[in-house]
Amino acid sequence: MITTGQIIRCKAAVAWEAGKPLVMEEVEVAPPQKHEVRIKILFTSLCHTDVYFWEAKGQTPLFPRIFGHEAGGIVESVGEGMTDLAPGDHVLPIFTGECGDCRYCHSEESNMCDLLRINTDRGGMIHDGESRFSIDGKPIYHFVGTFTFSEYTVVHSGQVAKINPEAPLDKVCIVSCGLSTGLGATLNVAKPKKGQSVAIFGLGAVGLAAAEGARMAGAGRIIGVDLNRKRFEEAKKFGVTEFVNPKDHDKPVQQVIAEMTDGGVDRSVECTGSVQAMIQAFECVHDGWGVAVLVGVPSKDDAFKTHPMNLLNERTLKGTFFGNYKPKTDIPGVVEQYMNKELEVEKFITHTVPFSEINKAFDYMLKGEGIRCIITMGA
Repeated sequence: MITTGQIIRCKAAVAWEAGKPLVMEEVEVAPPQKHEVRIKILFTSLCHTDVYFWEAKGQTPLFPRIFGHEAGGIVESVGEGMTDLAPGDHVLPIFTGECGDCRYCHSEESNMCDLLRINTDRGGMIHDGESRFSIDGKPIYHFVGTFTFSEYTVVHSGQVAKINPEAPLDKVCIVSCGLSTGLGATLNVAKPKKGQSVAIFGLGAVGLAAAEGARMAGAGRIIGVDLNRKRFEEAKKFGVTEFVNPKDHDKPVQQVIAEMTDGGVDRSVECTGSVQAMIQAFECVHDGWGVAVLVGVPSKDDAFKTHPMNLLNERTLKGTFFGNYKPKTDIPGVVEQYMNKELEVEKFITHTVPFSEINKAFDYMLKGEGIRCIITMGA
């Protein structure tokens, strides 16, 4: 391709300040270096994590920055040392990675790569610490190694999943973060058996994906727990059969669920980040065989407290990161589940906006409207 090895000038939505609308700018995107690929982004989506760091909550602000980490595109060019990716490949950039060489990548029990584990403070590439984006010679910082709110981006090859070229990128782009996080928490970690009961705490995008996993696993009862009653009707599309709003009860929600299920659910998945919900999710599973899985990220000063007898009575507590999916190895398989009509993706997509109106996607999320908004780069 004529752009191989050359600087590409393209449009990007730049966050110049915390909490201020993104500004459409012309940026220069450098060629990929060793073990990197440059991708033409066709579709991207807004995740709550983008909004959290755009608002600069809980971390040292790093601006100007290009956010975005749920996306689909086509490889434009590759850097030195590339053997598994080539121009023209259809790919999903992922916020975490799989180097293939570390002890985590060699483990069948973990997906937490030593080299490419998520790092929200890094503003440049791992290879040299430098940004691949600039405006008038001044660097624009990266975000979690993907920075997909740009028509072109440069990503470490270990953070790129090569997928079936027949898969529609405007749909499967959302597989690269929230959907897989919730889906894998249920299918890969909680592992409910057919007919068992599952409680999902939090019915946002990740929680609905966890519910979708329970539906795919054949769960007999899927109980949704959320403080926002408006989410209950939407959750029915994802297999949720019953709903509990803690505000409606004068007793702990774990007690409410235990009474509903003759002692507790078989599995629970917590997707809120609230430490109180984490405790409730653990204490609502049945003794003897119940498994609770924590997905949400708590505040740094939170402490999880429960009586040790809850563990001694054979309840199991687990945590998960990105649904225990290895990005390069496993995510292509999730796309195939969609292609085989096992996984329903379209119901997660509630809005679509052109790239020029990306700030509308932020408005939808800040107002709590919809689940996922697809941003079409060519529009």
